Amino acid sequence: MCAPIATQKIAGVREEDYVRLIAVDEEGRVRRREFITLIGGAAALPFAARGQQAGKVYRVGFIAAGTPVSEMTGPDQPAIRAFVQGLRVLGYVEGKNLILEFRSARGQFERLGDIVAELVHLKADVIVTSGNAVPRAAKAVTTTVPIVAAAVNDPVGDGLVKSLGRPGGNITGLTIRVGPEIEAKRLELLKEMLPGVSRVAYLGSKENQDWEAPWGKSVRTAAQVMGVTLVLAEHTPGQYTDAFTVISRARAEALFVGPSPVAYGDRALTVGFATRTHMPCIFLWREAVDLGGLMSYGMNLPDIFRRAADYVDKILKGSKPADLPVEQPTKFELIINLKTAKALGLTVPPSLLARADEVIE
Repeated sequence: MCAPIATQKIAGVREEDYVRLIAVDEEGRVRRREFITLIGGAAALPFAARGQQAGKVYRVGFIAAGTPVSEMTGPDQPAIRAFVQGLRVLGYVEGKNLILEFRSARGQFERLGDIVAELVHLKADVIVTSGNAVPRAAKAVTTTVPIVAAAVNDPVGDGLVKSLGRPGGNITGLTIRVGPEIEAKRLELLKEMLPGVSRVAYLGSKENQDWEAPWGKSVRTAAQVMGVTLVLAEHTPGQYTDAFTVISRARAEALFVGPSPVAYGDRALTVGFATRTHMPCIFLWREAVDLGGLMSYGMNLPDIFRRAADYVDKILKGSKPADLPVEQPTKFELIINLKTAKALGLTVPPSLLARADEVIE
């Protein structure tokens, strides 16, 4: 079984010594940064820092489709925090040799092109993104600035790269795509948790076209085999009222949350709905289970973002995105929230408990 990888820390440097104060305007842009770093902190930098150019200050942009800038490094964003921590472990310290430019479209996807253009104008050395919408917008703006796409889905099929082994352009990164069969596996696990379930709501992203995409089709095929009726409820970033209404009116017995990055960012909304309606649910990401969701099966997203920092490091040291293969996830976890199960009046089958990587009590 796979256990979560603990966040690494630089020896001798306390977390509070990396306090960052961010001023954010109404458009979600960072206008001013002040950094408080440990006096003499350079002595604590790992050996990786020695491979960097002396005196060089790198500018790295990070674009989120929905998460506000003010929340990006907060406790509710473990993936982004893992990316920042990964950079620190590699010797990149904000205020010393690194400037992090956080940007957010706040769910307004039409703004993505302008945000990318702004970072290009600022001469960002690398731009880091999540999901497919942002790198797609970035590709339309620049073919020269390196783009590291973390948690991208089917980058070949979406035309972002020529192949996983040889991306061939200015985009590389890490994909969450392991084949649509993982979605069928999630429905199988939900059915194992709820043997008598026959009506399941499928919460999918309209922008991501979850329902019509291969992973959506995989769930639909599996549902037919299992005798489960799927009820489609689609959402847009931050807008779930209509979708939740559809689910309630359909009298769904359980909730299957689609794999879009937007759904990850809005997971607190979905968990809140499931809690209010006493509905069992399964997610792709364990962070939703930490918030009170019933169960999840999928890749370790913070681990993926931590590895994205390795890509940034390689590019800053001279590697070309075209030559850096897109990585596929190798770490999968089954997480079960036993406290939530008890609140729902469920008895978790011993077979599931035995296979769980972590049980939250």
